[in-house]
Amino acid sequence: MKYYVYVLKSTVIEKHYVGFSTNVPRRLREHNAGKNRSTKPYRPYEILFIEAFDNKEGALSREKFLKSGQGREYIKKASWRNPPEADRLNTSPPMAGRI
Repeated sequence: MKYYVYVLKSTVIEKHYVGFSTNVPRRLREHNAGKNRSTKPYRPYEILFIEAFDNKEGALSREKFLKSGQGREYIKKASWRNPPEADRLNTSPPMAGRI
């Protein structure tokens, strides 16, 4: 199983959210559907960055760093994106059924 750390960017204000999941497309749908209290007011979101890890510990460590002061500065200053995966997820149509 792969574990992912993702950075979301609000499309309406300069707000980022760092998260961890084994299913990033589902989590993006949940965030954009307002199912997360901390991201609900700033919807919609798009994926800015995704990193894959082979183990949960590595992913949680990276998530913790990105949520730290240094990590937040890194996100603000970085001009990176990983377009192939992020763009595919940002433009895919909503899936029917459960989120």
